[in-house]
Amino acid sequence: MEQKGSVLMQRYEFGKLLGQGTFAKVYHARNLITGMSVAIKVVDKEKVLKVGMVHQIKREISVMRLIRHPHVVELYEVIASKTKIYFVMEYAKGGELFNKVVKGKLKLDVARKYFLQLINAVDYCHSRGVCHRDLKPENLLLDENDNLKVSDFGLSSLAESKRQDGLLHTTCGTPAYVAPEVINRKGYEGMKADIWSCGVILFVLLAGHLPFQDSNLMEMYRKIGKGEFKFPKWFAPDVRRLLSKILDTNPRTRISIAKIMESSWFKNGLQKPTSITIGNEDLAPLDSDDRVFEVCENGGPIPESKQKQPKPTNFNAFDIISFSTGFDLSGLFEDNVLKKEMRFMSKKPASVIVSKLEEICKWLQLKVSKKDGGLFKLERSKEGRKGILGIDAEIFEITPHFHMVELRKCNGDTMEYQKIFKQDIRPALDDIVWTWQGDQPQQLQQKVVQQEEQQQPSNT
Repeated sequence: MEQKGSVLMQRYEFGKLLGQGTFAKVYHARNLITGMSVAIKVVDKEKVLKVGMVHQIKREISVMRLIRHPHVVELYEVIASKTKIYFVMEYAKGGELFNKVVKGKLKLDVARKYFLQLINAVDYCHSRGVCHRDLKPENLLLDENDNLKVSDFGLSSLAESKRQDGLLHTTCGTPAYVAPEVINRKGYEGMKADIWSCGVILFVLLAGHLPFQDSNLMEMYRKIGKGEFKFPKWFAPDVRRLLSKILDTNPRTRISIAKIMESSWFKNGLQKPTSITIGNEDLAPLDSDDRVFEVCENGGPIPESKQKQPKPTNFNAFDIISFSTGFDLSGLFEDNVLKKEMRFMSKKPASVIVSKLEEICKWLQLKVSKKDGGLFKLERSKEGRKGILGIDAEIFEITPHFHMVELRKCNGDTMEYQKIFKQDIRPALDDIVWTWQGDQPQQLQQKVVQQEEQQQPSNT
């Protein structure tokens, strides 16, 4: 199927093989509709099922859908057939950063540029509750403009992966880049471990060799555990100070990403990291990660993505049903993905809904501003991690006694929005909500039919 010239889903024409591992192969491909180059990672289902890596593949899909950043490889869509899973991803034309590192140390400005981009990507991942856990030059790709792209989230973890002690306990990563607390097997903070790996990468970029290396693996682990390494003589004092704080064997005192960004060496970069624009955080919705392991009755491929549904201006029963997560299979990601919008149905008049929203805003000290039509903007007064949190609330009239309300984040941090929505806004709306977006389609259809029957005049 993946031979050069073969076509997937009548959209992607396969090109040359870019690389391969135990369970997957990566090909260059071309989108026949747009002409755009993509990379397609082809995973063998049978091998994955045989070694019990199903959870890892599902997690990789969830994480890649969650992360959208200029310096992270973007996942466009996932397609599944009877025997294969296809990850259609952004194509990084420049290949692995590792290919540059093996030739020796990089120039100071080049190394610093890559490190700035790496730190910004990792900081963004951490803000989304994602730890990579396998950062190394082989997993850092370069695009056609020589900009860094973090890839391979197969070993990543989400915040939900932690045990009750708040720590991760899975030993993973590449030995030379792994943090000492990971080796110790006593539990570790994924974010702190990622910072250590970033420090090893920076050392390699500037020195042309690893800080901790030995032909005996146990001896290398001992050096990592003790933090035994030597700076090359050409390392300037400011980068020595920074690396000493990053490669601190005590995760509690290890420097944070925020402090790295404040360091003099980091600030002396050619371009400041704060100039990066993230853009829209959400990818086009994917179907459930569980579906990639389903077997098609006819053996044909299962598309795992769909176009974002446009918001209709007029609603009927079928429009309402289509908003249910029973049909919108991206809702099955709800446990792992931070959603930016939620909808609910209400049988209350618009005036009652507006009054309730104003009451909640007063309680939460949110500023309310009315826009055109049924659109309201709710804003926090204090600035958060990603600026001031803003929420748009829009009311759609289906019938005079039946409304749909859509709440969506328009500014600020998605995690902050999720927290205030789950803990405060949603519980406070209970007395006016008829049904939330996540109702099963059968339940929702029954309610719609009942509603329509109640509004029809009796013939008796």
